Amino acid sequence: MTSDLAAFATKNGIKYFMISYTDLFGGQRAKLVPAQAIDDMSRDGAGFAGFATWLDLTAAHPDMMAVPDPASVIQLPWKPEVAWVASNCVMEEKPVGQAPRNVLRKLVDEAAKEGLRVKTGVEPEFFLLTPEGDKIADPYDTAEKPCYDQQAVMRRYDVIAEVCDYMLDLGWEAYQNDHEDATGQFEMNWKYDDVLPTADKHSFFKFMIKSIAEKHGLRATFMPKPFKGLTGSGCHAHISVWDLEGKTNAFADPEKELGLSDRGRNFLGGIMKHAAALAAITNPTVNSYKRINAPRTSSGATWAPNTVTWTGNNRTHMVRVPGPGRFELRLPDGAANPYLMQAVILAAGLDGIRTKADPGPRSDVDMYTQGHTVTNGTKLPLNLLDALRDYDRDETLKSMMGTDFSSAYLKLKLQEWNNFTAHFSRWEHDNTLDI
Repeated sequence: MTSDLAAFATKNGIKYFMISYTDLFGGQRAKLVPAQAIDDMSRDGAGFAGFATWLDLTAAHPDMMAVPDPASVIQLPWKPEVAWVASNCVMEEKPVGQAPRNVLRKLVDEAAKEGLRVKTGVEPEFFLLTPEGDKIADPYDTAEKPCYDQQAVMRRYDVIAEVCDYMLDLGWEAYQNDHEDATGQFEMNWKYDDVLPTADKHSFFKFMIKSIAEKHGLRATFMPKPFKGLTGSGCHAHISVWDLEGKTNAFADPEKELGLSDRGRNFLGGIMKHAAALAAITNPTVNSYKRINAPRTSSGATWAPNTVTWTGNNRTHMVRVPGPGRFELRLPDGAANPYLMQAVILAAGLDGIRTKADPGPRSDVDMYTQGHTVTNGTKLPLNLLDALRDYDRDETLKSMMGTDFSSAYLKLKLQEWNNFTAHFSRWEHDNTLDI
């Protein structure tokens, strides 16, 4: 693990560092810093005007300093003279409470106080489009059921293999890549890790896949639902909790239902308890709710939940337990902020452990054909406004995520919703012109 960025630069031939942070809307912001200046930046941080990005700051606020975390540094495989490094945002020598990476770091510390170390793996789905972003890049990718299509994935071999090779070189232990359930859609997987490294890798992955797609004349998007009638892009999270040594899985108990320990059930209970509010973070855009509340797609299923239910190894529910000692949260989508997504999972789960929350009985029906028979499952929010209102009502979750963050997030996201509702759409014209 790197602790000295100047030494890292000398050893690896680094000319520039990208000192990067992620704002509340998931935008990745960076300054390109010459290696000769990295010692100063490591001590004092790179200065940003926070108001110029999606943070709840004004033009009158002091400089926000992004202090690089050497442990996160990644040499760009496709441009090896440059290194990317995640940073922690500081203002007047105090952590910026609303900054997403700081929110996650605080919750990692909270989990450690409980003797727990949370690990997650993410499954980011994305589309490869034409440069204009208006259609699928591969004109031959037209199958009614395109999932795992070997011809289609091989037609995009140059992009997928290049990125997978990079992940292997970086030591991420990449293990599979596939064409997903929508035409033009792909997923790439690497090994799970502690939540903070997972969030850093997730951020870098999004930057990397977009960069390599552009290199090949394509455009990659993580938009949750870019095309009507096609399956949307999720970002499923596989969650397990360990002791602080990282050796004993605190979620595993072979004597319990589905091999999930009492603490694992309580963590899951927290996810179920806070699910509606959770959606404001895991599904953070107007477009997100066209994925989780979509009608059946051309392939036959949305592969997205719309009800707060859990199950065994059944992909039609919000949470599935595919094996002992872990579970998969299928709610998040491609737009989820890598840091806030991990933070809100931690917050909900920790509250579940502290309150010994019960997830309730599991359901094993096919939710896509028999969902109407489930009477004990709460519906997920229908739109972003409903999700934000659910989050605002959830005082426990708001407090655990931090009052600075919650206030800023709700303020800016409600502004975004108001901007959306002020937009005049083609649908309005087509449906009300002659009324």
